[in-house]
Amino acid sequence: MPSVSVNFISGVELSRRLYADAVQPLLSRHLPDVTHSAALIGAGSEVLGFDTQRSTDHDWGPRLHLFLTAENLARHGTGIDNLLSERLPATIAGYPTSLVPTDHGTRHLRHTTGRAQHGVVIAELGDWLTGHLGFNPLNGITTRDWLATPTQTLAEATTGAVYHDGIGVLHTARRALAWYPDDVWRYVLACQWQRISQEEAFVGRCGEVGDELGSAVVAARLVRDLMRLRLLIGKTYPPYSKWLGTALTRLPDTDQLAATLAAALAADNWRDREHHLVTAYEATAAQHNDLDLTAPVDPRARLYHDRPFRVLHAERFTKALIRAITDPALRALPVTGAIDQFVDNTDALGHHTRSRALTAALYPLDQ
Repeated sequence: MPSVSVNFISGVELSRRLYADAVQPLLSRHLPDVTHSAALIGAGSEVLGFDTQRSTDHDWGPRLHLFLTAENLARHGTGIDNLLSERLPATIAGYPTSLVPTDHGTRHLRHTTGRAQHGVVIAELGDWLTGHLGFNPLNGITTRDWLATPTQTLAEATTGAVYHDGIGVLHTARRALAWYPDDVWRYVLACQWQRISQEEAFVGRCGEVGDELGSAVVAARLVRDLMRLRLLIGKTYPPYSKWLGTALTRLPDTDQLAATLAAALAADNWRDREHHLVTAYEATAAQHNDLDLTAPVDPRARLYHDRPFRVLHAERFTKALIRAITDPALRALPVTGAIDQFVDNTDALGHHTRSRALTAALYPLDQ
């Protein structure tokens, strides 16, 4: 926790106050002709709006991204950094403006004397976007760009807050990233349904042979995939696991789905798990049909061929979505999906060079 006891405010609000009360006045006074944009985007629970008092124990505090043109960054970047280090107030809203690095690679709020170790990132926007995403959306976004970028990363670039856009293109970049083009959306949804189709019968099959543990593990995998699917249906980039449930419950009309999924996880036998999962499948299938991305697909569950397990046969939704894709190159891809639909490793997903290389190896796209 920070070395001071203050009433918690969100990181987005703290960042707004840092800019409005300290950074903007300093720039106006000392460098009035330097055009800039100011925002809080990128990594951090506060960017997604999920921060709490617990978040303040590391890598949280008065943070800000200050974007300059390439020319102004070269001419004034170091001077602005020095100006902020020397002139920022010691606290904003009661929180220290110094974020002190530790040997563990994290930064912690600390009261310090002398120059502030401030949390303002000063960068050129295109360079920052390329470093964070692996591409610059201001130069256009290819199909490979969309598929190579984890949804967590897309969420980090499109949530948070913009306080000022003097350079005039920060809003443009965020609008370009706001959501998938319809064909890419169809493809990602198709691949998410495909994941469900491949395991939905295993809850019962494991249970039938007395493997309730295995049945519960499969059910948990299906619950996670359903949560991600519902977020994709709701045009919300699914965050990584820590915030997945929080993100789902913040979507409108998801209370019943969340309760049903919780019941599936709490069930102590495969038949109850199957019952709750089927309820969730059918509700999610109805939401799919409301999108009008495909011709309507029967949302009712049925038996798994001649076996006594109730499933949705989710591959029916996959096929309908693939048929509705107009781009022949995208329609011809294997139904493996975006990077975080076929890779489940934090070190791979958190490194855009690796995630782009993996996607390029799987998909021979020219765009």
